[in-house]
Amino acid sequence: MPDLKSEIPPVRVRFAPSPTGYLHVGGLRTALYNFLFAKKTGGKFILRIEDTDRTRYVEGAVENLIKTLEWSGLSCDEGPAVGGEFGPYVQSERTDIYHKHVEMLLGKKTAYRCFCTPERLDEMRKEQQRQKLTAKYDRRCLALSEKEIQENLEAGKPYVVRMKVPDDVTISFSDIIRGDVEFRSEQIDDQVLIKSDGYPTYHLANVVDDHLMKISHVIRGEEWLSSTPKHVLLYQAFGWEMPKFAHLPLLLNPDRSKLSKRQGDVAVEDYQQKGYLKEALINFIALLGWNPGDDREIFTLEELEKEFSLDKVNKAGAIFNLEKLNWLNFQYLRRKADNEVLAMLKDYLAQSPNEPSAISGQLSDHYLLDVIAAMRERVSFVKDFVEKSPYFFSAPKEYDAAVVQKRWTKQSGEYLKSIASEFSKLVEPQKVDYETALHRTAESLKIANGDLIHPLRLAVSGMGEGPGVFDIVSVLGKEETIGRINSAIERLK
Repeated sequence: MPDLKSEIPPVRVRFAPSPTGYLHVGGLRTALYNFLFAKKTGGKFILRIEDTDRTRYVEGAVENLIKTLEWSGLSCDEGPAVGGEFGPYVQSERTDIYHKHVEMLLGKKTAYRCFCTPERLDEMRKEQQRQKLTAKYDRRCLALSEKEIQENLEAGKPYVVRMKVPDDVTISFSDIIRGDVEFRSEQIDDQVLIKSDGYPTYHLANVVDDHLMKISHVIRGEEWLSSTPKHVLLYQAFGWEMPKFAHLPLLLNPDRSKLSKRQGDVAVEDYQQKGYLKEALINFIALLGWNPGDDREIFTLEELEKEFSLDKVNKAGAIFNLEKLNWLNFQYLRRKADNEVLAMLKDYLAQSPNEPSAISGQLSDHYLLDVIAAMRERVSFVKDFVEKSPYFFSAPKEYDAAVVQKRWTKQSGEYLKSIASEFSKLVEPQKVDYETALHRTAESLKIANGDLIHPLRLAVSGMGEGPGVFDIVSVLGKEETIGRINSAIERLK
């Protein structure tokens, strides 16, 4: 009996970005879905760099793309950095391959040379616009004789190679997400395959590479849906079997416009720099178009690898909800072990251009762990430990004016002198000892606890909110707390 499993072609998917400067979050979503599909099916995830548009090429962008994918946890099985049997994986290193294949199309008369100048093409488009016609090449060069073509070549005239789109046919394909899709050939231009600089266009290089690299599934953004009939025609012209297609929904702003830099950050690197955790970003991106079919919202990368399937990807555009991303970042940060958060906080402090000075001249691990414990439920980002509680890193240089007006009375200074005196009597105090001392002082002064708590918070933090005041003073310690009380009394007379 034949081994049916061995007859099923292996799954091979690819992420094929252009090195234009940064990795778009939509690109990360495409990479993630390809990665997850490969992991779920036991297939291979390939990284291919599509750099044939030299006008958009940015130096260092390839290295940045690879670095960002590695940061995200999406390691490829084949690619520029790891190699593989189907390389090279950078298209600019494959130009001979494309020229060989375009010669095949020229020989089959499914492609032709076009010698039209940019000026002539521009005038043609303007005339089509005036007549309100669809902008398409008018096929002037399709009528050139072999003699005319040869004379143009001998004269060194620049040319492009165009695909000859068949007349009056329906081009159809099946999409895993969108079902059966059809286009009429009248809608499709005689697409350029090789540009005058000798580089292939996306369409030719994409199809040739996907075939030669044995790509089984092409999973990409919806914006490429209208290009797919051109690719189908190329597969047919070469006589090749087509891969399966899956076009992912667009990413949208909250107003349902297409996600763009005009309305916010779109680069993965921007989110890295703002302190988003890779786990939160990957979780968030995964849910932009896919859902598990239940109300779960938190998934590790390993859980996504087990759960992901293309049949649960939606057709409708996905809203990029920053509040949801922030919530996920909070959830992932609070779940991290103290030592992990400590390492991230120390790294943030080391990289800060204005590194906060320690209370006693040095931020010990023990001290920072106390800060983490006090602020754990109040921060969504590592930077929040400093930005939301600067008083743990340096004494307040000023006091919130609104809190001073509301909480500081004529008696506050005298009250705080009494609490400072009580604190000074404590020996190696813990949180509960500060609390007991304050209650004892309030009772002796015959005032409410709040008459001491509010000015004490203002004195030690300069602010009117934050963790419990006894958490703050127990982290700061007795000497620092008393010093700040005395400073506040003097400055807020």
